[in-house]
Amino acid sequence: MSYRSPLEARVAKKTTKAIKDFNLIEDGDRVMVGVSGGKDSWALVQILDELRHRAPIDFSLIAVNVDSGYKDYKHDVIAKTCESRGWESRIEHTEIGELMDDILEANATPCSLCARLRRGVLYRIAGEVGATKIALGHHLDDFIETLLLNLFFAGALKAMPARLVSDNGEHTVIRPLVYVEESEARLYARERGLEIIGCCCPACGDLSLQRQRVKRLITDLEVEHPGLKNSMLKALTNVMPRHLLDTRLNPSGELRDSVALRLDEEGSHQLLQILPGRH
Repeated sequence: MSYRSPLEARVAKKTTKAIKDFNLIEDGDRVMVGVSGGKDSWALVQILDELRHRAPIDFSLIAVNVDSGYKDYKHDVIAKTCESRGWESRIEHTEIGELMDDILEANATPCSLCARLRRGVLYRIAGEVGATKIALGHHLDDFIETLLLNLFFAGALKAMPARLVSDNGEHTVIRPLVYVEESEARLYARERGLEIIGCCCPACGDLSLQRQRVKRLITDLEVEHPGLKNSMLKALTNVMPRHLLDTRLNPSGELRDSVALRLDEEGSHQLLQILPGRH
């Protein structure tokens, strides 16, 4: 079964690679796709539906939309689109928009708080619909933007995982578009005739937000240095802990020696041999 276009074939290939590399979808999975009506989530549910009919394993899909309650949000478009394409779906109406005003701290980024609140709703719904995986539409650009956001503004060297098990172990979140660029997701959603709708949040699209500033920075650098985005993503799979300053990953000589002494006293000579030597 051939794909409709070279673009669809490319997106399918990258998504399949991510599924295999990170063991994102397994036989018998019921995958709940978080669908906001934006280009990324539309691209995700569409390509997973294509792969579902071609994959050597059996898995099912359900598209779930969490309506934050903002006025004029076109949740009906999502319901109609899913119905017309034969996708099982569910619309969950909430009052997250109103809660945001009450709990958002000064100078805090509304998008991250909104995402956490919606994630909580998705966890609840996953249990109700029997989902074994929760698929989110984060793409390559999201991964590297998050890396720089944490580096610049949070003092942490971290991004996001392609596969994440919740703290209580009950839910598994997957991000199958990790290798797909934002531009590809945008073009694919358009190519498949998926109507893009906004979340209607007052802060949506505000270029003063930190993420938007980082996005512009990466875009400019990619123009100057083609391939930079893929290099940054590769860096997330090529971590060298000994070249960082976190002593939890690379203990100081004094700490290493104390550990070696304790092991020696316990007679654990075999374990002592695998400790890194002093330099």
